[in-house]
Amino acid sequence: MIDFHSHVIPETIIAAMSADPERYATRIEADGAKRYLVRGKLRLELLPEFSVAEAKLEAMDRKGIEISVISPGPQVFFYNLKEDEGIQSARLVNDGIAAMVAKKPARLRGMATLPMQHPEAAVTEMERVAREHSFRGIELATVAPGGELAHPKYRPILRRAQELKMTIFAHPNTIGTGGRLECYYLTNLIGNPLETTIMVANLMFSGALDELPRLKVLLAHGGGFAPYQVGRFVHGHKVRPETRADTASSAKDLLKRFYFDTLTHDAQALRYLLDLVGAERVVVGTDSPFDMGDENPRATLSHLSPEDVAMLRRNALRLLEE
Repeated sequence: MIDFHSHVIPETIIAAMSADPERYATRIEADGAKRYLVRGKLRLELLPEFSVAEAKLEAMDRKGIEISVISPGPQVFFYNLKEDEGIQSARLVNDGIAAMVAKKPARLRGMATLPMQHPEAAVTEMERVAREHSFRGIELATVAPGGELAHPKYRPILRRAQELKMTIFAHPNTIGTGGRLECYYLTNLIGNPLETTIMVANLMFSGALDELPRLKVLLAHGGGFAPYQVGRFVHGHKVRPETRADTASSAKDLLKRFYFDTLTHDAQALRYLLDLVGAERVVVGTDSPFDMGDENPRATLSHLSPEDVAMLRRNALRLLEE
């Protein structure tokens, strides 16, 4: 089993946040042997799995995972920093991830964050991690500092990712929309899949996917709401001129351009996703070690056929190797 949705917060960036809490608007607090990342209302326990390669492997062994593609937790995207500070923080995160991978290269693969507040620097950092660390993927928030990833200002980043054959792992930044989502943890339960759905719609209707036919984008959390409302997109494309302004492509066809992780938390929803987009577009994702993750991916896959399970593994290998 290969897990394409596994998070880390490496010691390099933990040390930076601890040394300069004002810059990062974040405190690192200790309570006995435990450490916490504290930012506003967020108080996240920095479990050893976030930063210790051996602890990550212990969790993988417990869950039956052979390889994990480790990506930054969204808490360390830091798109809000000044451009030079954003570049520095991205390098700290990425070099810290590379150091974790170097300890267990047979079982860990790295994925980078980019300083999206500076598109030219983002391209440079993508090229650096490919060259120096052999990373095959980048993780981007579903919304960039200056707006949608579909905006022309970010097209050079997407285009270079296509050229480098990088997989873009699109992950919500836990932004939500505030207001009505401030209760019952709805900023995550609804806000996260909503952010993914908005990004997908913009990439579809903007013509970006038409322009970049070999772009590889993996969607977290089963693709948000997009797979389950794609019929509404298709209908809207037929009856509303706004949706046809920049693309003639069917939303249902464009949906199959994406890859999806298995993190639906429901066997029937996962079965629907596989039937809709094809097993060849799905990979395992656990969201480890967050509490909204899949603690028992073997049970999740037990609802699938052996052929589908084998396909999910081949998909992950293809994304890592192509």
